[in-house]
Amino acid sequence: MQTSKTDAIKSMFLSRLNTLEHIIETGEKHFGRESAALLEYKLISDMHPFATQVVYTCNQPYNFSRWCAGKTVKHIDPDVQTISRLQEIIVDVKTNLNSASAEDSRLDEITVLELGDNTYIELSGSEYLQDFLIPNFYFHLVTAYDILRMNGVQIGKHDYMLHLVPRIRQR
Repeated sequence: MQTSKTDAIKSMFLSRLNTLEHIIETGEKHFGRESAALLEYKLISDMHPFATQVVYTCNQPYNFSRWCAGKTVKHIDPDVQTISRLQEIIVDVKTNLNSASAEDSRLDEITVLELGDNTYIELSGSEYLQDFLIPNFYFHLVTAYDILRMNGVQIGKHDYMLHLVPRIRQR
């Protein structure tokens, strides 16, 4: 049986959220008792801090699950004060994703995104997923990863590419 495009996107989000959980746990172990400080670390001064990057990463699969259900965009509150709250958000988003389902015919439907300041953009469902949700997801995931790396957390490509680890074979 062939996997639908929306199921493939759902699967991608779920596996990369596992990666996000892993790098947060690694960062928490690295910083130990000082791990709360991690929430405010930034890659550069004009960017959002680590906690916000994690929430913005989660907003993309969260809004994918809402799109699957025919609901409007809604963002998770980025004011997070603890690493345990970040972990709860990821678990909640994964729960929403696990129950998400949409027919691939939704990919042709127009999605309207309100951009603020009385502006909006109209995208097909396919464009919404491929050109908006997925690029934003990876942008914030990589930024969170980079913040950890910049602050001495020993993570590398193996940690970022965890979704491929089960497929590695010995010759």
